[in-house]
Amino acid sequence: MLHDILDTPIEYLKGVGPEKGKALKAELQVHTFGDLLSHYPFRYIDRSKVYAIGNLTEDLPQVQVIGRLQRVEEVGTKGSKRLVATLVDGSGSIEMVWFAGANWIKKLLKAGQTYLVFGKPSLFGSRLNFTHPEIELYNPNAAPETKSGLRPVYNTTEKLKKKNIDSKHIEKLTKTLLELHGDKITDFLPGEVLSENRLIDRKVALHQIHFPRDLAAMQKARFRMKFEELFLIQCQILGSTQNRQQKLKGYPLPEVGAFFNKFYNEILPFELTGAQKRVVREIHHSTRSGVQMNRLLQGDVGSGKTLVALLSMLLAVDNGKQAALMAPTEILARQHYTNLNYLLQDLPVNIRLLTGATSARERREIHAELLDGSCHILVGTHALIEDKVQFKAFAMAVVDEQHRFGVAQRARLWNKSDIAPHVLVMTATPIPRTLAMTLYGDLETSVLDELPPGRKPIETRHYFEKNRLQVYGFLKSQIAEGRQVYLVYPLIEESETLDLSNLMQGYESLLREFPKPQYQVSVVHGRMSAYDKDLEMQRFKSGETQIMVATTVIEVGVDVPNATVMVIENAERFGLSQLHQLRGRVGRGANKSYCVLITGHKLSKEARRRLETMVQTNDGFQIAEVDLEIRGPGDISGTQQSGLPNLKLANLVTDGQLVSLAREAAKKVLDKDIGLQNEAHKALKMELKKQEETGTNWSLIS
Repeated sequence: MLHDILDTPIEYLKGVGPEKGKALKAELQVHTFGDLLSHYPFRYIDRSKVYAIGNLTEDLPQVQVIGRLQRVEEVGTKGSKRLVATLVDGSGSIEMVWFAGANWIKKLLKAGQTYLVFGKPSLFGSRLNFTHPEIELYNPNAAPETKSGLRPVYNTTEKLKKKNIDSKHIEKLTKTLLELHGDKITDFLPGEVLSENRLIDRKVALHQIHFPRDLAAMQKARFRMKFEELFLIQCQILGSTQNRQQKLKGYPLPEVGAFFNKFYNEILPFELTGAQKRVVREIHHSTRSGVQMNRLLQGDVGSGKTLVALLSMLLAVDNGKQAALMAPTEILARQHYTNLNYLLQDLPVNIRLLTGATSARERREIHAELLDGSCHILVGTHALIEDKVQFKAFAMAVVDEQHRFGVAQRARLWNKSDIAPHVLVMTATPIPRTLAMTLYGDLETSVLDELPPGRKPIETRHYFEKNRLQVYGFLKSQIAEGRQVYLVYPLIEESETLDLSNLMQGYESLLREFPKPQYQVSVVHGRMSAYDKDLEMQRFKSGETQIMVATTVIEVGVDVPNATVMVIENAERFGLSQLHQLRGRVGRGANKSYCVLITGHKLSKEARRRLETMVQTNDGFQIAEVDLEIRGPGDISGTQQSGLPNLKLANLVTDGQLVSLAREAAKKVLDKDIGLQNEAHKALKMELKKQEETGTNWSLIS
């Protein structure tokens, strides 16, 4: 049976044994037969072509030649002893040199015999030679695959090479495994998935990925194994969604009542965009069903996510339930609290704020109001997940900038109710579709893809340090027109002191160009108390100061419509999504806005691409795609904390279509057979169970 054979410990494979087995486990995480088969070649050498010796040049890669051995001799003294042999064909001759293992090689070589030689031609003095080539007796009657075709090359390590476990040895072990046990490999992908997606059988794929007959066979095998990786992930994610929908009942919120209607019809200061209306309808449809909603709300900076969150929370209040909004920083939590109070001031909705700075007396009041139901909406930071915080009827949990919170932290918020609250997680960092389908595949997804009318695109410019005076001149012209300016310095995580001195030096040099009393400057950084930060923020918001010098503490949560310029110092040291977030702090009013990126002259290739992308587009989704290409899936949007595994073949950046194909196939199977109870899906169910036990449980990602 498949699982019995491929789960066999690697030391039981012929040619391995305890010592090599221990090394393979430690160095390559090859514990079983199955692990060896999934240690795929990272490239192939083409052995199908035979070169004439006379046509060889030093810039060729590894090549294959056939020739007669003319002479073999040992040269040099004991310390520099080497074996030298000459190979000739009708077109010319070439020397072959071995510095190590000369005694062993010497026994294989006989003058006058014809050999098949494989190596990299290189110049030594004025002559071409092969150093340590592979060599074997040429047999013109051998089966073609022994002397031609694509040869696999495997990753190994220096420690393994010292134990003679190089790429060639891994190739030999893999060949042994397939020869001895290859016929026992069975397929766990259902027959309909294989036929509908034109996939080759697993047994054939594993043979052809390691020892391909030709390029086309290798590509078919890689396609099949990539599909398998992605299909298993999507089965886990979608299976988890099915399980949650069956087991987790949510508070039904059928009523669109007085609070929602009065706010929507009488208080809302402007018309919602079409996208906002669509998303609110999607949320209401999900929350009235009695099944827990688990939804990701994606929207670019300024697309109106907070308003959608407010309407969702009013749905809960209209149905006699409570809601909470959790933000990653105290500044953002306070801003949400202030905005909600302002918007709902004409409605009898009790909103409370809970953060690390909340006094003990206030905490006691809030805890009591939550338990008796008189607190309708709780806004806060991580303080919301403390065990003491308990609700009477918690029906709607909104998490802003969700990637800032770990999975376990979010789970603690959901567990504050006997009936699971509906969950709305929001992000202003758009997530590329392929990544969203994988990382957040068990969340329904809503996208705000329209900006409110009247919002003008932000013009982004890149200047080098030498152009600083030109930038300052532009800032002065904007301030003269009554506008305000942000100046942001990067956060140096390794050194708060360096970070602060960096900012303070910038602040002092800025004061020389923008002297008091003509100009007023605010300063905000992470070492300030919450009170002082708020004070400086309010001075800027009220227009008392024209320039705010800050670290990335203002990345989210600061909303000043009159601020029209965002200057980002050392912009090369920021990630692309962070640059986009910072740019989103301006362009919030009716006036034309600008983002100015200042950098040094020495830029890495990646930094240059980030800056070019920022200048070229305001589209957050396009920016997210580029960010994914530059950084890879493991680090984008803080997903590293979620345990994103290293896929062995599939790539979430380049295999987007395959992700969609695998998801569609998984959905079709699970829709027909909830819980995979059918006999035809027994092998798939066993494989998924094994994946959960030995690998990443993808159902826990989001």
